[in-house]
Amino acid sequence: MIQVMGGKYHHGDLRAELIRVSLDLIAEQGLAGFSVAQVAKRAKVSPGAPYRHFPTRESLLAEVACHIACQLADRVNDAIATHDDPVDALAAAAGTYTRYLIERRAGMHIIYADGLHESGNEELIEQTRRLTDQFLMLCLTVAPDPPTALELMEQLFTQAHGYGTFHLDGVFVKHGYSVDLTVRKSAEAARMAIAGRMAR
Repeated sequence: MIQVMGGKYHHGDLRAELIRVSLDLIAEQGLAGFSVAQVAKRAKVSPGAPYRHFPTRESLLAEVACHIACQLADRVNDAIATHDDPVDALAAAAGTYTRYLIERRAGMHIIYADGLHESGNEELIEQTRRLTDQFLMLCLTVAPDPPTALELMEQLFTQAHGYGTFHLDGVFVKHGYSVDLTVRKSAEAARMAIAGRMAR
């Protein structure tokens, strides 16, 4: 039990609560709105309390990035599990990434934020590998060779992230795109990218 601001107390696992609050903060404000002070305020703990579990901002953000990679990998796994055809599965995976980015304002830009993969967080490295391997294994089944598969994976992530970012930035909203339409367009763009690589 840890004493918090205002003489109240925080019950339970503060570490888990800090991660949950961080995820929500990023979902609302993006990475620009993330700070340990803001996380502490939202968790209703003293400004120094988070540092008992995370000695630096980067160590907290690395743990948050690990959860993002894990959540994304789980969603992508669910999406591809419903498709036998690798092209359908890759298109669904791309759309899933776009939807997650729109909903949570979180994706590769946080997973690969400066300094996080040098923080020694092995779980972050493992979850990031799990996410990318889901795409890469499917890319290897449709691409003519491994280098092309790697290029295709890079293109799919870039396109999927771009569609989500355009939606968050209001570009697609001005054109009347719903989230579902943006996701469908992301998946269709993935199909076109895959077809282009397969034709080589």
